[in-house]
Amino acid sequence: MLNPALERLQSPEWDGALWIGDVDIEHELPESLSLSDAEGYSRARLLVRHGMDPMGFVELPIVDGCVCVDTLIDRVRKLDVVDPGEPPTAESPLHPLAPAVSIVICTRDRIDHLRGALASVLAVEYPDFEVVVVDNASPTNATVDYVRSLADPRVRVVSEPIAGLSRARNTGLRAARHSIVAFTDDDVAVDSLWLRSIARGFRRGDRVTCVSGIVPSGEIRTHAQAYFDRRVGWASSVTPRIYDLAHPPADVPLFPFQVGMYGTGANFAVSRDRMFDLGGFDEALGVGSPTNGGEDLDMFFRVLMAGDQLVYEPASIVWHRHRADSDALAVQARGYGLGLGAWLMTVATDRRSATLAARVAARRLGSAVRLSVKMSKVASPPDDLAADLPDGIGRMELLSIAKGPGALRRSRREGRVRTPLSEVSRVPVLD
Repeated sequence: MLNPALERLQSPEWDGALWIGDVDIEHELPESLSLSDAEGYSRARLLVRHGMDPMGFVELPIVDGCVCVDTLIDRVRKLDVVDPGEPPTAESPLHPLAPAVSIVICTRDRIDHLRGALASVLAVEYPDFEVVVVDNASPTNATVDYVRSLADPRVRVVSEPIAGLSRARNTGLRAARHSIVAFTDDDVAVDSLWLRSIARGFRRGDRVTCVSGIVPSGEIRTHAQAYFDRRVGWASSVTPRIYDLAHPPADVPLFPFQVGMYGTGANFAVSRDRMFDLGGFDEALGVGSPTNGGEDLDMFFRVLMAGDQLVYEPASIVWHRHRADSDALAVQARGYGLGLGAWLMTVATDRRSATLAARVAARRLGSAVRLSVKMSKVASPPDDLAADLPDGIGRMELLSIAKGPGALRRSRREGRVRTPLSEVSRVPVLD
């Protein structure tokens, strides 16, 4: 029997809802696969894997709580599967086969979400990891009390009293004991092979500072979740990539400025030492600051501009529970727009990145125009969802981009600095 990617909390709200999970076809399968907790769903979306590696997504009808394996295999044959290739397997001091990893989860009084995320993290198949929960400006002691009640030596909690995701991430970096630091959110479920895949990503190059992975929708039971699923491309490719400023990819015409291709903040890992070299996360960006986002895009971009490699490793999988109602979706759309606009402002006000942006735009003006048009179309909800979403949800996000520079200025006036870890000791801070 297949289990859903995320624990079922509520029933589907419309007939277009999808049961979501994954299936490994490396081994022989029965004639049909039973789906757990599939009541109310008529279709399933499965991430098809061959061992460690994802091959792509297929959608299948559900009949009597099952999906037909013959139909599954037929759909798999139509996938455009690319051999992921294997990185070098010889252990080296720079990229050992199984480096110890610190996992950082930033949260703020969301115990119901955190409970599920921690359960999936603690079930990961990996020899050596710790979990640092950063309690960010919580008004209660609920998070601290909950984490300590687990009495698990692998998990500890540290506090960051000033609100802001970037501040919380930097606090997690300071507290981390290990050379690799993996970040995820409190509203996710990580795959059991998550850390093994991250370790493989770091072995794909000789200057890898950051490894990101895919973040598929773990639940689509409402119109809002369906819109967000179509809106973002967090799992649009299952092909591993190495991004390097010295070798611009031909199929990414606005490289390195197409930051949405590199990943998202719910699933990435970094070299702790290099994060201190780069000064840490920009405190003016991220949820909890006036900009409300953009800190992950900014870090991906800074890694590339520093001459380091960023690896997109799709075998690293984190399932995400999207906002389920229209009001939360509207808040999220505004936040994404603000964060993107604020990040673009940081690019425009830095001489080196602004110069590079001007050169890329001059060479690729047509691509820039086409990308802008595509963004506008993607932000607009499709006809089958529009009636059940906030009016003007697409315009809302695009207009918020224009407000990003002002949000960045407000954030700076609050004293939030660009590289807060530049002068900070690298010795782990232990609570």
